[in-house]
Amino acid sequence: MKQFEYQILSFPMDKKTSLIAMQDDLNARGRDGWEVVSISSSEFAHIGHTAFLKREMETACGGGDQS
Repeated sequence: MKQFEYQILSFPMDKKTSLIAMQDDLNARGRDGWEVVSISSSEFAHIGHTAFLKREMETACGGGDQS
């Protein structure tokens, strides 16, 4: 059975470049196998975003192919 690990990230929107920084951070995590499953924005303008990520955990295979 697949197993996953999760991360929750907060991105405050207090700079002009904050969306670019958020994109850069998420792209870097994507290269490490993380996938964004949801993003929640604050109901109040310009407060920030919360991103929820997951990635499949690598599990050691017992009794696999042994040549």
